[in-house]
Amino acid sequence: MNRLQNIFSFSEDFPLIFTQADFWIFFAAIYFVYALVYRKKSLRSAYLFAISILFYYKTSGLFIGILLFSTVNDFFLGKAIYHSTSVIAKKMLVAISVIINLGTLCYFKYAYFFTESYNSLFHTNYEVINYLAQWTNTWSGVDYFTVDTIILPVGISFYTFQTISYSVDIYRKQIKPLHSIIDFGFFVSFFPQLVAGPIVRAADFVPQIRKEITITKAEFGTATFMILKGLIKKMLFADFIAMNFMDRVFDMPEMFSGFTNIMAMFGYSLQIYGDFSGYTDIAIGLALLMGYKLPVNFNSPYKAIHCGDFWKRWHISLSSWLKDYLYIPIGGNRNGSIFSYVFITLFTFLGVFAVTDFGIALLATAGVGILLIITLFSPRIAWHFNRNVNIMITMLIGGLWHGASWKFVIWGGLNGLGVVAYKYWRKISPYENSTAWITTLWKIALTFTFITFTRIYFRGNSMDHINRFYQSVMTNMDWTNALTVLWEYRIVFIVMLLGYITHWLPYKTKGWMEQQFIKSHILIKGGIATIVAIICYQTYAADFQPFIYFQF
Repeated sequence: MNRLQNIFSFSEDFPLIFTQADFWIFFAAIYFVYALVYRKKSLRSAYLFAISILFYYKTSGLFIGILLFSTVNDFFLGKAIYHSTSVIAKKMLVAISVIINLGTLCYFKYAYFFTESYNSLFHTNYEVINYLAQWTNTWSGVDYFTVDTIILPVGISFYTFQTISYSVDIYRKQIKPLHSIIDFGFFVSFFPQLVAGPIVRAADFVPQIRKEITITKAEFGTATFMILKGLIKKMLFADFIAMNFMDRVFDMPEMFSGFTNIMAMFGYSLQIYGDFSGYTDIAIGLALLMGYKLPVNFNSPYKAIHCGDFWKRWHISLSSWLKDYLYIPIGGNRNGSIFSYVFITLFTFLGVFAVTDFGIALLATAGVGILLIITLFSPRIAWHFNRNVNIMITMLIGGLWHGASWKFVIWGGLNGLGVVAYKYWRKISPYENSTAWITTLWKIALTFTFITFTRIYFRGNSMDHINRFYQSVMTNMDWTNALTVLWEYRIVFIVMLLGYITHWLPYKTKGWMEQQFIKSHILIKGGIATIVAIICYQTYAADFQPFIYFQF
């Protein structure tokens, strides 16, 4: 009884995580009730909305108020946008929706980032104060919240983008507003993908809310396969190699050889893929068990043959969101805009200043300013600049979406440079149209290596930590002990090799395996599920490993 009470009540020490038994007890209980109510559409939406709210409460406690605020705000703004007869009024209402949503996101996620950047720039000593918590404590008369820190609510980056897409899609006349706030709340908070995606667009999900639910045998098999695949990715290919190798290397990179640090980076590429795609596989599987289809979020990203191809395969829901709601509106690959020019100038100064000093930042900004002036007199240079500036802006903002730190901006900028560089390289490359397997292998290897080494800015705790990693790689490769490292961590490297082999299997082979599972007898499915459970249990750590993207 105490176990059930803990599962259905909030505890910071015991959140509901897909890799824990408590979640599956929770899901079994709510799925049993769902089977009784799913045919009644209104009741179904109300039930799943309530369950999603409970799930988020289990994850974030009183931060559920932020989710409910966002839900109520955008529900009524969506109606106002739709019913307004003035184009100017519609644009103003969309702007209000975007400002409120991004303002809330910035308050919780970027308050420290903006404050520290301001202090560095103007040599001030401002400190972050949680005025919202202070107001809440004053209003309630009880000190519920700490006022000297701002805690990031789990999943706020994901559901913020979902609610923005709802308002914008109504403005673009791609959807009509929902009549029921319960239905809209269900769309915003649907628990499988609430805290770590995939980002679900209103135009894709809203039509499913009132549809008839039927779950075929094939869909049940697909859902089960996705869940089992996700658990293997997360607990074996992510958590196991992280706990037994990467975490100890990244904690003190200077204590290990450059070779060991490089192997840790290749391990991290597998870890973050297994962790994030594992979560979305489970989320897609859970949603399908309830009759809803979530968008595909990964498409074998390490098979990419260039950086642009990689971002069409990795975190697809974010990449496509940024393309449709940011990249194209600010000009796409056709032309720049005032926003583009101001943003790139400001970010150049702040970004360079964050990692060097004021003088170099000023020179870099002056260089951008000179380039902008040249574009006024040279149509050819203007054409090249305008085709690429919006790519860089999109990638820089994509980097900042992942974390409130300049190291994430650098990471996004490096990926943007990778996309831009390939656009020019492909015009002169003698191998661009080659279909030879060795050429494809080389392209994949080069892209994978580039993506892997940009991730030190993603994984590193600070710029100092990143510099220590580079120092180890540059000054202490120690090739003579490479075989010793491989032997000492042989189990980890075997698991890594197995993970990459399964990732690089041909689509046809993967499809065949999935179809064989779907068509198999229920006893065979049960046997495979048991084997997966045993493997996961063997790799399970006493301290649960949260999904990496929970922090975003």
